[in-house]
Amino acid sequence: MFFDPAEVGMKPPPFKHTVYNALVVPRPIGWISTIDEDGIINLAPFSFFNSLSADPPCVMFCPNGRKPGTEEIKDTLANVEKTKEFVYSMCTYALREPMVATAVHEPAGVDELAKAGLEAAPCEKVKPPRVKESPIALECTYMQTVHLPEARDGSRQNVVIGQVVGIHIDESVITDGIVDVKKVNPLARLGYLQYAQITADNVFDLSPPGGDHRYEKKS
Repeated sequence: MFFDPAEVGMKPPPFKHTVYNALVVPRPIGWISTIDEDGIINLAPFSFFNSLSADPPCVMFCPNGRKPGTEEIKDTLANVEKTKEFVYSMCTYALREPMVATAVHEPAGVDELAKAGLEAAPCEKVKPPRVKESPIALECTYMQTVHLPEARDGSRQNVVIGQVVGIHIDESVITDGIVDVKKVNPLARLGYLQYAQITADNVFDLSPPGGDHRYEKKS
């Protein structure tokens, strides 16, 4: 089948739910911590997140839409545009339940990190904390917000871009000089309410001709 989402939206027959989130998978989860101007921590997961470049290291996430029932932008976007800092903590399979708990839309001023039973760990170069239980975290400074076309309901759609200025890696997930994804066991976002974990049984090496499978080829 073929459809134009601008004409029929994301639920044309026979689909019963929004289909787009299931079309680009798996995706890393952007578990983003920020603080407001009063120092209150906000922690929220974002379905659209990824790395943009390696040198300098940059990441993006998309805090789209409004707070439910209001015209206000989401707390994460408001915080990062005011304070110019945020932190990404990797969500692992072991942290799946706390991650989902932080997806609840709480009123401004609620510390979602503490409410989810997580511990805040201090960062070195930015004020927002990282999730202590996460094996990998990236300290980021805000670069810019790219405004995408408005959604069909008129809500704001955004891409926040940040530069990584600090990296935390738990030594327990390092094996022979590389990050051992089998030990990290990261959680991936699929469509609808579906997720997947990266386990030792489904990780394999695939090397380009003449290349070292452990490293990116230098161009």
